[in-house]
Amino acid sequence: MSRHFERAEGLCEQRDPATFGYVFNQTMLRVADPIRSLDFYTRIMGMTLLKRLDFEAMKFSLYFLTTGDDFSDISNDARERTAQTFGRPAMLELTHNWGDTAENTQYHNGNSEPRGFGHIGFHVPDLEAACERFEALEVTFQKRPTDGSMKEIAFIKDPDGYWIELFNANKLGGL
Repeated sequence: MSRHFERAEGLCEQRDPATFGYVFNQTMLRVADPIRSLDFYTRIMGMTLLKRLDFEAMKFSLYFLTTGDDFSDISNDARERTAQTFGRPAMLELTHNWGDTAENTQYHNGNSEPRGFGHIGFHVPDLEAACERFEALEVTFQKRPTDGSMKEIAFIKDPDGYWIELFNANKLGGL
């Protein structure tokens, strides 16, 4: 029996026991203006800042954000919360290099040549309601559900131009 749920070339069938306990923890995006980005991800996307780390000697800051409704397991102790942050799955790390500003910095979002990184994704309980809210909040759309042939997804852009895919996981079964 395969350890994978689908078949594709290149899959390794035998998992190295040395990888047991590995947790995919974070995707990092560089941001030009942390105030603008933190507002977007906490107000618009509903994320919670779990940990901030400032590296004064190297002149950069890291902001670790997550989604969820119950954070009662998160410690108020800074050291313990750091360990919890780095052991938690699916975090968004925003990195701000202190010299970068919205006026002097623009990042490649990976969706124009040369292509690379594409987007991050969020499940939303009601795609139509979410899109109406984003529209009212004047969020920039890359693709609305009515655009193109894939009607069950939308894409918005964050303040640095990174794409965010929006979908209701329960409606993607037919893909």
